[in-house]
Amino acid sequence: MSERKLVSVVDDDESVRESLPDLLKSHGFEARPFDSAEAFLASDSLADTRCLVLDVAMPGMTGPELQQELARRGAEIDIIFITAHADTSVEAQVLMRGATAFLLKPFSETAIVEAIQAALEKG
Repeated sequence: MSERKLVSVVDDDESVRESLPDLLKSHGFEARPFDSAEAFLASDSLADTRCLVLDVAMPGMTGPELQQELARRGAEIDIIFITAHADTSVEAQVLMRGATAFLLKPFSETAIVEAIQAALEKG
């Protein structure tokens, strides 16, 4: 009856990778940080991740490219995009492809926690 609730955080910004998992853990989620899309794809956390908090713009594979790669692989992971730069065309694109939310940094604690809860309830 125990449902996996691993939330993986993929962001090239070290401050996000350090603070966001701590915040999520304080709300009862298991959270693991990754510094790139490639690191996440190569990890053993891929199969256990239930929700992905994903930065849009990163060196190497971008967040939207990772979203497409996960879809190509048939991975059913709900994605919450986070970004420091508002871009309505990217937002529309990733939401059309099934992302749960698109949050602009800095987002509130309530906004990220509610988005993750919504993503976990979808599955």
